Amino acid sequence: MKKIKKILFKIIRSSKKIKHIIEKYNIGSFKFRMNLGALRRNHYAYICFNAALLAKKLGYKKISVLEYGVAEGSGLLSLEKYTEEIEKILDIEIEIYGFDTGKGLPKVDNYKDLPYHWKEGFFLMDQSKLEKKLRKAKLVIGNIEKTSQDFFKNYNPAPIGAVIHDFDLHSSTKIALDMMIGNKNFFLPRVFSYFDDILGGEVELYNDFTGERLAISEFNLNNEDIKISPAYHFLSRPNIYWYHQIRIIHFFKHENYNTFISDETSLPV
Repeated sequence: MKKIKKILFKIIRSSKKIKHIIEKYNIGSFKFRMNLGALRRNHYAYICFNAALLAKKLGYKKISVLEYGVAEGSGLLSLEKYTEEIEKILDIEIEIYGFDTGKGLPKVDNYKDLPYHWKEGFFLMDQSKLEKKLRKAKLVIGNIEKTSQDFFKNYNPAPIGAVIHDFDLHSSTKIALDMMIGNKNFFLPRVFSYFDDILGGEVELYNDFTGERLAISEFNLNNEDIKISPAYHFLSRPNIYWYHQIRIIHFFKHENYNTFISDETSLPV
């Protein structure tokens, strides 16, 4: 019976049409739809669920999720929907914070920010319209140079377990990443992260010397106690696009980094 279920699951997973129907009509449990890839932003659901699962194992009652780059707000709305399901499954509270200038992308002129691809004013937000739609997510509006300085003091967020990096630019992503320095108590020991602009196509031609990839490289080079690593566990799984955009941030000096969380019954004798 288990083999039959696995075969059926693989067949469904490989069918875009079936997955679309399951997504449209919310067929099955949240975990079923997430594992099947039948959610509009499956990558958002994945990092939030696994962050909450890690927090649960470590004894946390509440965590936070951050989205850097909100634009029209569809990402935040998805986060609200998914975290509501996750809270029910794992009995853990999840706060949501969305960072944005509220005015779209700032002026882009440094080659590291890819001015051949990005332009000032892209991704403009209608703040008042979005605020009417949001149920619990909090908007952190302003230039990241300013909001990064007083975010922890002003909001005192629950430990951050999942982060979506969608600032597009090297300059703003670099500042967002630097918010982790000296603030390990505001994070889980391992943080599930998604970087939106590190693959692209023949126009973007993302590389290790510009954009979000450069920000990641610079952060790793300049910090010994916090490192951003590829999610190597995906190498043994089907090749799905967004798998290559997931990174795990390790806070090696976090008080809970070494806390044992594995299932002892599954370990080799």
